[in-house]
Amino acid sequence: MQALIFDFDGLIVDTETPAYHAFCEIYREHGTELPLETYAKCVGTNFDVFNPYTYLSECLGREVDPALVKEQVNVIYRELLKDVEVRPGVEDYLAEAKRLGLKIALASSSYYNWIEPYFNKFELESYFDVICTADLVSKVKPDPELYLLALQKLEVTPDQAVSFEDSLNGFIAAKGAGVHTVIVPNSMTQTFPFEGYDMMIPSMSEMKLQDLVRELEA
Repeated sequence: MQALIFDFDGLIVDTETPAYHAFCEIYREHGTELPLETYAKCVGTNFDVFNPYTYLSECLGREVDPALVKEQVNVIYRELLKDVEVRPGVEDYLAEAKRLGLKIALASSSYYNWIEPYFNKFELESYFDVICTADLVSKVKPDPELYLLALQKLEVTPDQAVSFEDSLNGFIAAKGAGVHTVIVPNSMTQTFPFEGYDMMIPSMSEMKLQDLVRELEA
């Protein structure tokens, strides 16, 4: 094993669970619900597959201005993000990877201008040798393009890398690129129907990176 490839949203910082809660609050204000199994379609990717801003109109059977919905959701979302922290064990994994001489990449369906403030706030960017975001590819997850680009930039083969993902779309992308897959679900994605992964851990604080790598190599 020579490289680690990390997702960002939901994996390093759980920005995904607050987003879902924000949408749910607005949907309830309109007298309807947003089922998690429906919303799951857009977790870890963009809104091309499923758009929760426009889906509200379908639920209500009448037109609701998507721009207004977005504005309302963002007000709640920003408030929920105020206290967000790096998920447990992430920084330990990043530091241990450096100590072990492993290369580290980020492969995220988000744009860099979304990730940068968190990197600055938590001083994370220096850990990464390669950063691949939506700015650099034509297709985001579940397409494997982000992972293939990360592998190319890392100069490693798929069997020499392990991915860390929390969402189905991210997992499908990693699997499609042929890398080892480790699922670290968050409080929202822990119920998602993951199948065919190499390993699943509830948190990076539950298992040392060196032990995880040894188990994968075995």
